[in-house]
Amino acid sequence: MGALTGKVVAVTGAGRGIGRAIALACAAEGGKVLVNDYGGSGSGEGADQGPALDVVNEIKAAGGEAAANTASIAEPAGATSVIEDAVGAFGRIDAVVNNAGFLRDVIFHKMSHVDWDSVIDVHLNGYFYVSKAAAPYFKEQGSGSFVHFTSTSGLVGNFGQANYSAAKMGVVGLSTSIALDMQRFGVRSNCVAPFAWSRMTASIPSDTPEQQLRVERMKQMTPEKIAPMVVFLCSDGARDVSGQIFGVRKNEVFLFSRPQVLRSAQKSEGWTPQTIEQELMPMLQSSFVPLKRSSEVFCWDPV
Repeated sequence: MGALTGKVVAVTGAGRGIGRAIALACAAEGGKVLVNDYGGSGSGEGADQGPALDVVNEIKAAGGEAAANTASIAEPAGATSVIEDAVGAFGRIDAVVNNAGFLRDVIFHKMSHVDWDSVIDVHLNGYFYVSKAAAPYFKEQGSGSFVHFTSTSGLVGNFGQANYSAAKMGVVGLSTSIALDMQRFGVRSNCVAPFAWSRMTASIPSDTPEQQLRVERMKQMTPEKIAPMVVFLCSDGARDVSGQIFGVRKNEVFLFSRPQVLRSAQKSEGWTPQTIEQELMPMLQSSFVPLKRSSEVFCWDPV
């Protein structure tokens, strides 16, 4: 008996990298897996059925059960087909892993509307579309688990990723809302921020010694290290875990907070621009959150 025996799990973006590792791990734990992958490039162009079919064949060769879906989740109909195909192939749906995505990194003032829209369409809108399609099934059966992939690019910050960072912070809000709205139906929703070397992170510049060192650290963090947390969150063992944000980096696991109030101030007669400048800002400044990149916060070698 594996952790997911008898359960059906749909994994988006499961043809390569982290998604593939999750799909294989879910199958190894007894889950029946719907492998979704549009087969686009690392920047979202093109389509290829090969990656999804290859993972399905891997799972079947190992004695597991899997089916493929090659729709784009950026469209509501494609996202809905992910859930419909899972139910059609296996009779139910128990967990959804929203992992699909790609990068179009451009410094903010040079980012086009197309670069913005294309990333938001998959990483945020697509996650909503897939989750919305699964929600009626979860509500009817009184159970279900959503696992949405976020990123420290949104949780902390990064250069040249305004589209990706905004989407990934949006995912946190989406997950929290799902957790609150569907708690009464026994449905859970959590986020995972992965640290792993994949074709998405392979675009990280490596021109300077500092950048090269960062890339070497990233290569130590394999996609397979992310999968156990996702399997757990999809399992009944996580029945009391919802609305949380986890990070996984090699053998390290992090629990992130959502934004919390740090300080407060009150003035009986109300504030003016002048008193805000002269009194409030000096009072609050020591508690300002410093502006940092993810690599500056997670600056130690992976453990």
